[in-house]
Amino acid sequence: MTGEAAATGQHRITELTVGMPVVFGGDRVAHVPEELAAAFAPGDHLIVVQTTGDLLHVPAADHRIAGDAVSAARTAFDLMGTVDDDQIDAFYEIFAGRLADEDTFAPIAEANAADVEAARQRGRTTTRLVLSPTMRQDMISGLRAWAAAPSGRGDIIETVHHDGWRVEQVRAGLGVVGFVFEGRPNVFADATGVLRSGNTVVFRIGSDALGTARAIVTHALEPALSESGLPAGAVSLVDSPARAAGWALFSDGRLALAVARGSGPAVNQLGAVARQAGVAVSLHGTGGAWIFASDHSDAEGFSAALINSLDRKVCNTLNTCCIPMSRLDDLLPRFLDALEDAGRRLGANPKLHIAAGDEGVIPAVWFDDVVIGRAEGEATEPRTETIPADQLGREWEWEVSPEVTLKITRDLDEAVRLFNQQSPRFVASLVSDDATEQRRFFDTVDAPFVGNGFTRWVDGQYALDRPELGLSNWQTGRLFGRGGILSGDSVYTIRTRVIQDDPDLGR
Repeated sequence: MTGEAAATGQHRITELTVGMPVVFGGDRVAHVPEELAAAFAPGDHLIVVQTTGDLLHVPAADHRIAGDAVSAARTAFDLMGTVDDDQIDAFYEIFAGRLADEDTFAPIAEANAADVEAARQRGRTTTRLVLSPTMRQDMISGLRAWAAAPSGRGDIIETVHHDGWRVEQVRAGLGVVGFVFEGRPNVFADATGVLRSGNTVVFRIGSDALGTARAIVTHALEPALSESGLPAGAVSLVDSPARAAGWALFSDGRLALAVARGSGPAVNQLGAVARQAGVAVSLHGTGGAWIFASDHSDAEGFSAALINSLDRKVCNTLNTCCIPMSRLDDLLPRFLDALEDAGRRLGANPKLHIAAGDEGVIPAVWFDDVVIGRAEGEATEPRTETIPADQLGREWEWEVSPEVTLKITRDLDEAVRLFNQQSPRFVASLVSDDATEQRRFFDTVDAPFVGNGFTRWVDGQYALDRPELGLSNWQTGRLFGRGGILSGDSVYTIRTRVIQDDPDLGR
């Protein structure tokens, strides 16, 4: 311990011992397990999640990789004030053009194929990992949309006039945005949207897609930065497959905003790490949409909403459906037929979960064993299983077989209460032709995204023509000052500037 450290009572941990107590949350204690004690080395970091007591080991190498990336992005942000909008336009156009060019894209496609095969060998899901022609075109279109979008930098959003002086509220870049997301290559391009409003970005992609990310950086992104004249480091990849690199990134207090996308538990943990480092967060983890029927539901429209909400598994896919008892006779057969139809379209049997206590309404044949397509392969299991009535919000991460929960309710009011209590409060859709009922539904259901048909419209690019960084639910409370779609042009701060016309002004 140095003299300074001794004076302040502080010193650096160089080792951990098995059973060592670690205080968290102010009044609780976690203990260092054997595996962590054995792995910890001098120079490593230990992050203690204050809400859960999780002990997160960050090796020195991963801490350095993340820190260097943030340093590069911070230096680049300091230079963004010297960059004009034409240069940012050029970056997006060059980036898009390189992705569109077959010769340039070839090594990216090769790297993605290798990532997909490696993930398959490990029994990992590859649905979102494949850089398909459609995904590639969406990336190109998204980048070109940013090239055409207004910057917003320097916009005066309000002016207050006084005698001899005036005050202007001016939009400006927020700073360095840290971004951790799962292995979807298209999100890579979406993340660069923060440059549009004058920010810089550091991101870590899941290990499954790291090879694809490296190829995009090498063959498309870095050439676009260089050719457009944007500062090096304006977009920086945390080049590590370790989850610890993500923890290190989000614990860096130099970030202005931490954005996380992925599975619910992982995203919540990352959010906790960022919050205790004093970094604002935007979390995009738990999803799953709910569709509601009522006395005023059109049966055909109900079926169409179900089928069109189950074309693939993403965050806005139908997860839970509520049917009132009064419509059981005509809408339950529609629901089951739609579920089977969705399965046929995907070449798989569907999987149904029925809330405990409601299983008597499901035909016996629906409880027979069938082949269900899982990420790890096909499995024989009952087509329908019961789920506790207090777990209606559990999100089904299906791969091939559409998987949903069904709840029979007394009425729509009960269904809304269940949504507000149990769901992640994300997407709610009421299939109803009654305008008064729709207004009441909108006023009482606690969700940022509300509709009257299929749920898959919840997407920044699809709905608003703006590539999204992510979609936020209201699981931890409503969002302050912004919508549930986080896009590049919604990442900004407001600066205040005074213009004094009267030189003798004083107070």
